[in-house]
Amino acid sequence: MNNGPSLVIRGTFIGSLVLASLGWFLAGQINLSPAAEVAYAAAPLQTLESSSPPENCQVSPSFPEGILQWCEIITAQANAVELPANLIAAVMLQESGGDASAYSGSGAVGLMQVMPRDGIAAAFECINGPCFASRPTIEELQDPRFNIEYGTNMLVGLIARLGSPREALKAYGPMDRGYSYADTVLAIYESYR
Repeated sequence: MNNGPSLVIRGTFIGSLVLASLGWFLAGQINLSPAAEVAYAAAPLQTLESSSPPENCQVSPSFPEGILQWCEIITAQANAVELPANLIAAVMLQESGGDASAYSGSGAVGLMQVMPRDGIAAAFECINGPCFASRPTIEELQDPRFNIEYGTNMLVGLIARLGSPREALKAYGPMDRGYSYADTVLAIYESYR
């Protein structure tokens, strides 16, 4: 297996963490985005059977239970795409707080707050047509496993295309937040290590 791109991602990731940590300490706190304050869908919150994370959980036990309940899925996906489980958990904490039924005012859905092709998001127009036409549906994104896999794969693709986790998180988050979103997620990641 070729580890070249993975090593580049890890190297730029460490640099991004240094910048995020500095911003976090200067700000003195982490503020969650408005996306974490969501309207709730009718579907009940799905949880794992156990109230504590499984033994092979790679998510820090310091994360809130709302995130730890998804530890098996996060760990499996982190291993599949070679990303730190705590980074996936940090995005999830920022985006939904671990609420699988989260639905933002802009139309983002689920644990990783992915924009679907239908619902409110269908009205977003880009130069070549609907912005999210190739995305999954709201119904598909309401499945926690699918949502984590899809959101994580989006993040990995952005890292590969843009060259660093900070740039990828900037692109992943709300357009109006820019680097503050990326730095917030990286600060969450750092604080829960």
